Amino acid sequence: MTQKLTLIASMLCASLISQSGFSDDWPQWGGPQQDLVWRETGIVKTLPTAGLLPRVWSAPLGEGYSGPAVAEVNSRWCVYVTDRIFKQRVGYERVLCLDAEEGTQIWSYEYPVEYSVSYPAGPRSTPVIDAGRVYTLGAQGHLFCFDAENGKVIWQKNFVEDFGTKLPTWGSVASPLVDGNQLIALVGGTQNSLVVSFDKATGKELWRSLEDSAVGYAPPVIFTFGGKRELIVWHPSAVSALDPKTGKLIWEVPYGVRYGLSIATPRKVGNRLFVASFYNGPRMIEVSDDGSQAKIVWSGNSDSEINTDGLHPIMMTPIFNGTHIYGVCSYGQLRCLDASNGRRLWETEKATGKGRWWNAFIIPHEDRYFLHNEQGDLIIANLTPQGYEEISRAKLIEPTRPVQRRMTIWSHPAFAMKSVFARNDKEIVRVDLSAK
Repeated sequence: MTQKLTLIASMLCASLISQSGFSDDWPQWGGPQQDLVWRETGIVKTLPTAGLLPRVWSAPLGEGYSGPAVAEVNSRWCVYVTDRIFKQRVGYERVLCLDAEEGTQIWSYEYPVEYSVSYPAGPRSTPVIDAGRVYTLGAQGHLFCFDAENGKVIWQKNFVEDFGTKLPTWGSVASPLVDGNQLIALVGGTQNSLVVSFDKATGKELWRSLEDSAVGYAPPVIFTFGGKRELIVWHPSAVSALDPKTGKLIWEVPYGVRYGLSIATPRKVGNRLFVASFYNGPRMIEVSDDGSQAKIVWSGNSDSEINTDGLHPIMMTPIFNGTHIYGVCSYGQLRCLDASNGRRLWETEKATGKGRWWNAFIIPHEDRYFLHNEQGDLIIANLTPQGYEEISRAKLIEPTRPVQRRMTIWSHPAFAMKSVFARNDKEIVRVDLSAK
C-alpha cells in the first residue's frame, strides 16, 4: 500500500512539474490559433520600468517588417525570422533559424532579390511552421518550403513568374495558411488565382479561386459558420467566403477599399465578422445561421483617414470580444467601440502617440492586454468599456525604422516559451516574462 501511495504521489508531482514547465509556441501569424491571443500561464503581472527589459539573448538581424515564429522542431525550440541584407550592393532576402534557448544560428538561407515595392525595407510576412517544415513569403512574391531542421529547400514558387502576379504597392504580405494537406496563399495572379491552394508537401497546385485587380494584405483565415468551415479572404474589393477544400465561393460581401488596404486579420465572434480599413473604416458582417449568406449590419460613415468615425486602423488587427472592439486608429488613437452599432465609447493617445500611421499591436492575455507600440514599448494594460488603465510599461527594443520624421517598429512580436520575441532592423531579442 505504501509503495502504491508513493507511486501516485510521484505521478502527481511529475504532472505538476510538467504543467508548470509547459511552454506554448507561436508557429505562425497570430499564434497557435491565428487569433493573436497569448494563452500561456505563469506570466508577470507588472514590468520593471528602468531601462531596457533584461534579455535572455540578442542576435544580430538585418532590416525587415516580418514578425518571428517560434516552435519546437525535433525536441529543439527554434525561432524563424526573415530579413534583408546587402552584399556588394546586391540585396538578398534571408531566412534565419535560431536556437530559441540561446539565440545562436542553426541555419540560414539567402537569395538575391531586387525590390520594386514601396518601403523596400525587407520581407513582411511571418513564417509558418508545420509538420517539420517552415514556409516563408518574401516581399517580391518568393514562396519557399524548407525543411525546418536543416534549411533544405523542399519546393518553391515565384508568384510573379509562375502566376503573373502584379505585386501590391507594399509587396507580398499575407502569411500563408496551413489547412490539412494544403498551404493556402494569397497569390494575386491572373486567371482566377487571387487565392491558390498548394499541396503543402510538394507544392503542387490543388485549386485556385477568385479574381481581383489588387491583392491586398490580409492573411486568409478559416472560421466555422453554420457548422461549416469557411475560408475567409478579405481582398480589396470584397470579403469572400470559400469552401476550403475546393475554393468554391460560398458568399461574398462587397467592400472596396482605397489603395488596396485590406490589412487587418478578420475577427469573428458567433455569426459576426469584423473588418476595418485605414481609409474606409469598419464593417460588421453577419453570416446567416446556415453559413450560406452574409450581409453588412453596420458600417462607418467616413472614407477619410483624418475625419474618422468608428475605427480606421492602418496595420494592427483590432480586438473583437463580442460586445466591444478595441483598436488603434489612423493617427494613433486607441479606441473602444460598441460592437452592436460601431459607436465610439472612448479614445486615448496614452498607449501610442499622435501622428499619421502611429501604431500599436494588442495581444489579449488572461484578464488584461499586452500592447507593443511602434516606439518599442511593451505595455500591460486593462481595456474595458470604461477606459484605458495602464498597469506598467517598459522598453522592449529600440525603434530603428524612420517614418514621418520618427523612428518606428512595425513588426509584430511573438509570445512563446513564457517570453516575448521582438525584432527591429538590427537585432532580434528574447525577453523572459515568466512570473518568478
